[in-house]
Amino acid sequence: MDDDSRLADWERRTDLPLVIASLVFLGSYAVHVLLPGLPGAAHAFFLSLMYAAWAVFAVDYAVRWRLSGEGPGFVRRHWLDTVVVALPLLRPVQVVRTYESIQRRRGEPRLALHARVAAYSALSISLLGFSGALAVYQAERAAPNATIRTFGDSLWWTCSTLSTVGYGDYVPVTTLGRFIAVGLMACGLALLGTVTGSFSSWMLQRFSLGEEDDRPPES
Repeated sequence: MDDDSRLADWERRTDLPLVIASLVFLGSYAVHVLLPGLPGAAHAFFLSLMYAAWAVFAVDYAVRWRLSGEGPGFVRRHWLDTVVVALPLLRPVQVVRTYESIQRRRGEPRLALHARVAAYSALSISLLGFSGALAVYQAERAAPNATIRTFGDSLWWTCSTLSTVGYGDYVPVTTLGRFIAVGLMACGLALLGTVTGSFSSWMLQRFSLGEEDDRPPES
């Protein structure tokens, strides 16, 4: 069995476990951040789940690197996976890509391209926004002179940041919070650009079809 087939077999076998690990990581992190009043043993349990899921991501990355046979080039070609290992809060966003690959392998009917772009972008924005809101809330809630004091404030700020509106009523004051803000701005621009481009392409196709229908039949 060559390297490509072994890598494909590994990815096929680990798709579902990685999705479960992603959701476990996000759920454990949410409980850890949103319920600070839990007993210490409960926090330790959820932290253990987070670190275990993180270890799963790291092992998967290492195995795929080894099976790819690409050496250091694997890091460059799979830069998103590399970023996810360093910033595991982004891992749930990859659930979208995993779902797409599972559907493709099973030969299940899929939505039209433009509908898939819109649906997957919406899901990505939701997962990214929730993860970003949790991280910003954890970084900002106890900071001096912070304006983001509740998770509701953080959600509102995240929505305005991802949409590139930026009202300015809530702003991060910590270095970590501002770093997260820059990442959310970049992701918001990229996702909105993707949706806008897909919608524009769909509109052009519809107009092209309309013009063809309006043409008189050739004699």
